[in-house]
Amino acid sequence: MNLPDLNLLVTLDVLLAEGSVAGAARRLRLSPSAMSRALARLRAATGDPLLVRAGRGLVPTPRALELRGQVGAIVEQARAALRPATALDLGRLDRVFTLRTSEGFVETFGAALIARAAAAAPWVRLRFTAKPERDSTPLRDGTVDLETGVAGPDTGPELRVQALFRDRFVGVVRPGHPILAQAVTPRTYAAASHVAVTRARPDKGPVDRALSALGLERRVVALVAGYAGALAVARDSDLVATVSARHTVGLRAGMAAFDLPFDIPPVTVSLLWHPRLDADPAHRWLRGIVREICGDAGGDDDPLAESARSVHSYQGQ
Repeated sequence: MNLPDLNLLVTLDVLLAEGSVAGAARRLRLSPSAMSRALARLRAATGDPLLVRAGRGLVPTPRALELRGQVGAIVEQARAALRPATALDLGRLDRVFTLRTSEGFVETFGAALIARAAAAAPWVRLRFTAKPERDSTPLRDGTVDLETGVAGPDTGPELRVQALFRDRFVGVVRPGHPILAQAVTPRTYAAASHVAVTRARPDKGPVDRALSALGLERRVVALVAGYAGALAVARDSDLVATVSARHTVGLRAGMAAFDLPFDIPPVTVSLLWHPRLDADPAHRWLRGIVREICGDAGGDDDPLAESARSVHSYQGQ
């Protein structure tokens, strides 16, 4: 039985991560010609060109995109299998974890998460980055360790997903806003002037669909890029901001919130990571404290106690 050269898996993993023969050669400390020969062997082994020329660069083929997540996980598992087993010493753990989070997560959960991590692992640093889109590439290529957000059809199918909590939308206004003088009804809500979040597509989002079903339409007079901007505008005006409840606890301090007078399904906010980090003790510890903090932080709904599973279990929420 002729076994394939398993060293090619490492080469393929780096090539797909770099998207460049020269970049992969530098990373593996090989000459460009040696890397080109390795790519030729990979093409012969897989029966696919893997990387093809597009202008001055290379782009992956559909087969390469299919292999990218699989190969990375296999290489990491092989490294873990050959690594000496050692107990996790949090007191000596010196590591930077990068978390890509939804807007409002840092303001609401960041301080408690940093304090909890520092108490157990003083040399650990947490790096929070924004999440302008739902692209799964940062988790695949290892530039991000953990991500929070709502999993959906555009989330990489190989990713691990664990529910953290359910969130819902609320209306938020400045203290003393006229809308608070009486019970908020669908009609008084729609009649108010609103600031909307552009990424939520206000003309097609759940709020406007619910109002449309009631024969109503809200008057949007301002559009902003995120929850922080919407709340800043609403704080100093008579505009109504409709935002995620749990994610904006820290952002809307001192403001008045009210339940929307119509039904909108809640969303499930989840923790996402790449399967290559499943068994990493330090990563498992970090996932644990994120779950604890999101559960301890209070809010409108209790956190979900669910185990990690395929992303497809959460699609359509």
